[in-house]
Amino acid sequence: MYQKKKEGTLRIVPAILTNDKQDLELKIHQASKFAALSQIDVMDGIFVPSHSVGYSELGPIKTNMELEIHLMVIKPQDYFEGYKNAGAKRIIFHFEATDKPAQLLKQLKEMELEAGIAINPETPVISILPFLNDLDMLLLLAVNPGFYGSPFIPSVLDKARELSSIFASNAKPPVLALDGGVKPDNILDIYRSGVTQAVVGSAMFKGDPEENYNNFLEKISLNMIV
Repeated sequence: MYQKKKEGTLRIVPAILTNDKQDLELKIHQASKFAALSQIDVMDGIFVPSHSVGYSELGPIKTNMELEIHLMVIKPQDYFEGYKNAGAKRIIFHFEATDKPAQLLKQLKEMELEAGIAINPETPVISILPFLNDLDMLLLLAVNPGFYGSPFIPSVLDKARELSSIFASNAKPPVLALDGGVKPDNILDIYRSGVTQAVVGSAMFKGDPEENYNNFLEKISLNMIV
């Protein structure tokens, strides 16, 4: 559904975080030149310290890309309808932001949206095991959320390897994604951990985004050949 370029077993997805509508439109335009899917990061200034644009700014922007929404907010259910109307195909909420994750997953499915859960670096894998069969995506945060450009936390790769092993016996496993601190110098470690989607923010949009994107693909491709 989300395929545009052949990328082996690891998909590179641009992550867009901004509190400025014009910057949002610019980054969507840039990413649409090379990606079929982008992730929009949403922050409320409460669940995390930072604040971003919302669905009212996203809705009027036209794009051929599909969009997934990473909600770093309290009461994520209050955002579902707004982002569906703004064009989202998948919504990811934080496990730590609700005491009713099963209910929110059910709500997203009833809205005909793909459903994902994100977990912070300190949240153990065992916490989300009961929900794996109801997920379209599990998003592992490799930084503490809300701080753009934060350093990568390598221990999250242990979670990725554990989950990849669990998913191996699933006929239709969810997307195993990793977000935060993804750079060219750690992308091969991420690739080898079993992650199937790497979400790239600051390393994508500093400089030429398309060139950066292709550099990630080249790193992965060369490793596959070797």
